[in-house]
Amino acid sequence: MLEQKYPKVGIGVMILNEQNQVLLGLRQGSHGAGEWSFPGGHLEFGETVFETAKREVKEETGLNVIPMEIISVADEMRYIATDDKHYLNIGVRADYQGGEPKIMEPDKCTKWGWFDLNNLPNRMLEGTQFTLENFKAKRIYKPAK
Repeated sequence: MLEQKYPKVGIGVMILNEQNQVLLGLRQGSHGAGEWSFPGGHLEFGETVFETAKREVKEETGLNVIPMEIISVADEMRYIATDDKHYLNIGVRADYQGGEPKIMEPDKCTKWGWFDLNNLPNRMLEGTQFTLENFKAKRIYKPAK
């Protein structure tokens, strides 16, 4: 009998600083290596979307944030062929509480940087791209292509 597969739920957290710059990390060692992405991770059983957002930001950057709203939901299917992964990505906007991001998981992220919304890196994780597109277009959902 074939194993039934289910999508994973990924949470990406968009943090804007006082200069209207967004925090992105350069990924390594997992899918999306060499791409920039928001801090975030998988929704865990029994955890809310906002709890996941807060936990993942703390684990990855050492920063404390206050999740404010869901700003994006998108199907991420680019990695099905290469990594056999299908994600439902939820983008959360969180209030920045100050401090400098730290590399808390060096096996997953090589550096953090603040980027102007009009001058973003070329290579970004698909879920991060979708969240930024949805945020700029003031829409919530982006269907798969």
